[in-house]
Amino acid sequence: MAEGFRFEILARDPHSRARLGRLHTPHGEVQTPVFMPVGTAGTVKAMTQDMLEELGVELLLANTYHLYLRPGHDAIRALGGLHRFMGWPRPLLTDSGGFQIFSMNTLRKVSDEGVLFHSHLDGSAHLLTPEKAIEIQRALAADIIMALDVCLEYPASHEKARHAMQLTLRWAERSKKAFLSSPTAQALFGIIQGGTYADLRRTCARHVLELDFPGYAIGGLAVGEPPQLSYEMTEVCLAELPEEKPRYLMGVGYPADLLEYARRGVDMMDCVLPTRNARNGCAFTWRGRLQLRNATYAHDDRPLDELCSCRVCRRYSRAYLRHLFAASEILAAILTTYHNLYFYLDVMRRIRQAIPAGTLAELQAQLIATAAEPPA
Repeated sequence: MAEGFRFEILARDPHSRARLGRLHTPHGEVQTPVFMPVGTAGTVKAMTQDMLEELGVELLLANTYHLYLRPGHDAIRALGGLHRFMGWPRPLLTDSGGFQIFSMNTLRKVSDEGVLFHSHLDGSAHLLTPEKAIEIQRALAADIIMALDVCLEYPASHEKARHAMQLTLRWAERSKKAFLSSPTAQALFGIIQGGTYADLRRTCARHVLELDFPGYAIGGLAVGEPPQLSYEMTEVCLAELPEEKPRYLMGVGYPADLLEYARRGVDMMDCVLPTRNARNGCAFTWRGRLQLRNATYAHDDRPLDELCSCRVCRRYSRAYLRHLFAASEILAAILTTYHNLYFYLDVMRRIRQAIPAGTLAELQAQLIATAAEPPA
């Protein structure tokens, strides 16, 4: 592991490949499997840092692309780094910005050198190279940073996926070299790509392992492929990864997915679903998803989730939350986001409790119900 980092496995599930772990970082410990809320621009939308601490968030994700464009990595470095800038004392992870750039099909051009893209803010042109991504993330000074990779849409041809995978490998080498040219108290993770092709995933994983990163991420999934295919590709990658290092699956998922991936041996996950859905009036509960804008909740005095003990469910009714959305009140997003994050973090707590107890199967039965819309 990089200096200041250590990953230890504390327990294993007797019926799957799930493991309970602890990741030590310069800004504190992270219990794994862990779910990371997404704080794209240095903020989790509708949440204060006090709320996140109260919820028990141990690791936050921020985005290199957005912080590079606004307010700029040099400004954040001058203000003491991202931890100090956003007032967050606990561990941080920054992604490389690759996913955001590669989602802008009409605004970017990929070459061996890097990615030439146009800002979604003002149209200005920028070249993001592997070396530049490292430079930006050094300035942000998150505990865990990512190598620049090539993320593809689904579906993509085998040839296109192979080219993207090879470019990702070349960029991984350059990222590692740039990082080692001026080491910092950070851990640089490599990323495995290869689309939905098992042969490419295996090849990519084996070559990335040769670079000996302190942790490994699986990218390019949860981009529209069927869930079963995502599970299969995850298993292919995990089979190649060393047991003693943390595994990060990027951009997943729904509550039931968290357990599916944890069962396969994933240690770290992130997703915008709990926060984005909350802002659109969708709440996750143990009995299914509620769309709070529906008129059926206008006179419903029950809590959002009768099986949830978060402070929103202890205090407010569905009718009140529905009223807030109907009135376009900011509080609607705040309360629903708080609940959704509590729910996701509670799912992860239960997964961590179930691993040493060998009861993941029982928890899975509960989580299946969370995927359905509840009856009116």
